Amino acid sequence: MLGHSYPGCQTAATGLRTRLTAMASANHRSGTENRLRNPKILCLHGFRTSGRILQALIGKWPDTVLRDLDLDFLDGPFPATGKSDVERFFDPRITSEYRNFEECLDYIEDYMIKNGPFDGLLGFSQGAFLSAAIPGMQEKGTALTKVPKVKFLVIISGAKIPGLVFGQPKAAVGAFSSPVRCPSLHFIGERDFLKTEGEVLAKSFVEPVVIHHTSGHTIPKLETKAEETVVLSFFQRIRQILSDESCSARSLM
Repeated sequence: MLGHSYPGCQTAATGLRTRLTAMASANHRSGTENRLRNPKILCLHGFRTSGRILQALIGKWPDTVLRDLDLDFLDGPFPATGKSDVERFFDPRITSEYRNFEECLDYIEDYMIKNGPFDGLLGFSQGAFLSAAIPGMQEKGTALTKVPKVKFLVIISGAKIPGLVFGQPKAAVGAFSSPVRCPSLHFIGERDFLKTEGEVLAKSFVEPVVIHHTSGHTIPKLETKAEETVVLSFFQRIRQILSDESCSARSLM
């Protein structure tokens, strides 16, 4: 399968879109839980992978987590072909120039308009770079101004744009100039070459939730009960926030 990129290569192409909706049946919930809707999340994959690959990896999470999420997996708009000049120094999954960055943002915004509204973003690797910068860009009015502001983030193996080596795209300038007040869940691998960058990124958010796992630059399977509990607690908080916002909106009608 041809891998895709978000701001990476020059030739634009419409990627395949895959969707996974994992919802609990009514008998899984009772009382207040039954009135809380599932958050709708747009998922952005890493460099030289695809929406289907990310879907397969996230699909290994426990059903107790997935059943309360509405996940939509999008392919990046640019096919990732050829070799990067810095692959001999850095993991090839992360090396990509930020050409076509604005076109990439327009592509994502258009998808969100047609298929949303989305509550939050989940990003892995390059997709995490992009996801992490979006709340700050929305706040400054430099990107995704035609869709509702992102309410939360799930960042897996992320870092601040420009990441390791490349210049910062104009739209992303100042995205982290002040603490990001967006609920965030960060996964940081102890053997990930981006561990330090991921920790710096997490500190850019107000009260981030951070899970340190024992693997490298990958998506953890949430194999420990402790990890599963933290993730469940985070999404329960998000569902409550969405419920409170919905109630406030109805009261103003």
